[in-house]
Amino acid sequence: MANKGPAYGLSREVQSKIDKKYDPELEERLVQWIMAQCGPEVGQPEPGKTGFQNWLKDGCILSHLINSLSGANPPIKKVQSSSMAFKQMERISMFLRAAETYGIMTTDMFQTVDLWEGKDLAAVQRTLMSLGSLAVTKNDGCYKGDPSWFHRKAQENKREFSDEQLMEGKSVIGLQMGTNRGASQAGMSYGRPRQIINNNP
Repeated sequence: MANKGPAYGLSREVQSKIDKKYDPELEERLVQWIMAQCGPEVGQPEPGKTGFQNWLKDGCILSHLINSLSGANPPIKKVQSSSMAFKQMERISMFLRAAETYGIMTTDMFQTVDLWEGKDLAAVQRTLMSLGSLAVTKNDGCYKGDPSWFHRKAQENKREFSDEQLMEGKSVIGLQMGTNRGASQAGMSYGRPRQIINNNP
């Protein structure tokens, strides 16, 4: 972790809420997937949040992960380990750019400091979950591991209609507009009608 003083007051409360979102069971599943995807040479982290952060912090494993999902065209050409902080942060940024190109939405992305400084490791988990889900959904042969580890993302189901079918649709009243089917006054009785003829002479 970066050298920073303890948080107090509101900052401490906010950080505490963020820390509670971290899921140890999800960490275990993500570690299993990354090891299956990248191979045993990536090693295994110590259990717990700090171990998970230190494992991914230099950006090398993340770079290998996105490269392994990209097939013959790896987005990060050169992956070299470095102890220099700015090099590690640069590699994390390269992973995030490559993940966005791969198809991860910007709303599912973590920030570099979330991982490098350990500010929000739950966000790191969310990004990796989105990456795994997208890899399973693409089904392009690059994903390794158990497909049941991630849910498939919803896919577009485009339909084509002929001009004739579109014209037919214009004459149909949608049920959300209401319906007049079965509208009849048959059998309705309002009592005896008012007598207005005066029979008296």
